[in-house]
This record gives sequence, C-alpha cells and structure tokens, in this order.
Amino acid sequence: MTPGRSCPLHYRYAPADLARTDALHAECLYVIGGLYGNGPALDEISDMARHEVRPPVLVFNGDFNWFNIDHAGFNAINSRVLMHHATRGNVETELASEDETAGCGCGYPDFVNDAEVDRSNEIMRRLRGTACGNPELRRRLGALPMYLRVHVGGTRVAIVHGDCESLAGWGLSRENLASAEQQAKIAAWFETAKADVIASSHSCLPVLQEFSTRRGVGVVANNGAAGMPNFSGTRYGIITRIGVQASPHAPLYGTRLNGVQVDALAVRYDVERWHEEFHANWPANSPAHRSYAQRIARGPLYSIAEACSVTARRPAPVAVN
Repeated sequence: MTPGRSCPLHYRYAPADLARTDALHAECLYVIGGLYGNGPALDEISDMARHEVRPPVLVFNGDFNWFNIDHAGFNAINSRVLMHHATRGNVETELASEDETAGCGCGYPDFVNDAEVDRSNEIMRRLRGTACGNPELRRRLGALPMYLRVHVGGTRVAIVHGDCESLAGWGLSRENLASAEQQAKIAAWFETAKADVIASSHSCLPVLQEFSTRRGVGVVANNGAAGMPNFSGTRYGIITRIGVQASPHAPLYGTRLNGVQVDALAVRYDVERWHEEFHANWPANSPAHRSYAQRIARGPLYSIAEACSVTARRPAPVAVN
C-alpha cells in the first residue's frame, strides 16, 4: 500500500469502545480539529474562550501540528495545546512513531490524487525531523488518546479525529456522508457508541448533519479545519462549539439537540501574520505551498450551503455570514 493511503491496524478501534471510555463533563465544549500549527488561530481561539460566560472545555481533536516545522513554532504549539485536553490525530501519531512506513498516516481515499499524497508524505518527513529534536514532546504526543467522550449537559458527545472505527477514517467526510449505505452505518454508530453527537475533523471540510436513530436524533459535527479556511472566499478557520447556553459569538450555522446548541464558529485569526509564518516555513514550490497555499489565501471550492446540504435529515442551520 502506498504510504499515506494505508491505515495501520493500531489506528483502529470499535464504536463500542467510545461508549466505554470515561466521560469528561462540561457546560461548554470547544472541539478544535485541524489547527495545523497555526499560532494566530490558537491565539484567537484562546480569546474566544475568554468571552464565554463560563470557561469552556477545550479539546484539540488531532492534527494540531502540520505546517509548524520551525522549532520555535513546534514547541509553542505543542506546549500550549497540551495544557488542555487533546486527542492524537494521524499527524501526532506518526510524529511519535519510529516506523515511517505509513507516511503521513492520512489514510487518503482514492478520490485524493497521488501527487497530493506524495506531498503530504514529504510534509510529514520534514515535520518529523523537527519533532525528533524534542523527544519529550514526542512521548507526550504518543500518549494522547485516539478518542474522548464529553457530556455537555445531558448530551453525550463522542470526539473522534477520523470516524468511529479508525483514527484516520473518512467515514464522516462529506463524500461518504452522501452514501445511503454509509448513512445507515453512521446511524448504527450513534447507537453502539451511545452518543448523541459525533464530533470529527480529519476529512478537512466541515459538515453538519442530523441522523434518525432508534434512540432519537444524532448529529455529526465535522469542524473541517480550525487553522485553515473552509469555504470559498473566506479566510477563517472553524471550530465546533457545544454548549448549554447560547454562544457569545455569532455562529456560522448550527442546530439544537437535547437542550444544547451545536454550532460552527468562525476562528477569525490574524491572516497577515499567519501568511507570513506559513511562507517563512513553506516558500513557493515547497510541498505545503503547492498543496495548501491557494486554500490558505482564498479557501476551498466549498460553501456553507454544501456543509449543511447532505441528505439524511438535514438540519435547518442558523447561518450568519
């Protein structure tokens, strides 16, 4: 199997494992997937948290490293993130591993082209070189869990980086959510995992979708990326906020479930500062520049309407441009 497309066995778990893990408790939860080493985005998220009525529980849902190949940036991101709860994404898992055969560990599906996969493997190779200079941080990254469980009020939230079967699974990506077969599988995940909300990020594009299950309604909330733009013509990241009280920040879209609000919040980081830091590490024609510079500057070809348009009991979003 081509490195970057494989999904190692140690990435796998069963949906029932999510039901058995001990739960954290919160009145407000931020799920922050895909920070990708963006320090200005981390600053903005910290500022957003300070404006909450009560301090939220912050969970960094994997891949908080990626573009931060400079030693100062690597140490700063990880030292700050590890002050909070975190899961390890494929990036952190591979950084902590001595086995390089999985490449970036992204588990890319067939619709991602080979050139993209090769560039991701090269980004991982360079980031691994930086991480090897800090063995203690590598140890701490490797010790992080693959998933977490948080109860927000009476709502049970399963936090997975990929999906309910694999750390690098794509089962909660927009492409797979459109499949009737996958929708049935996800409905079963809610029941087996004993979850009302499944929060994910690995597939890098946001989705909000409701499912009818035998236990009622379940919500998939994929935040896409906290550290990169998620929609065409935008320059902000997104996090998922789940709270008993309404957010002090206007949501991009959201839905209500079991007395809690599930919202996508914009992370309006300092764009100029981030562009300067990104280009210092990844100049023109470097692997990350070729794969991500256009998205960082202008966003992907994707819209809020698409994030909320997949079938299977689609929520009526509250949208604020």
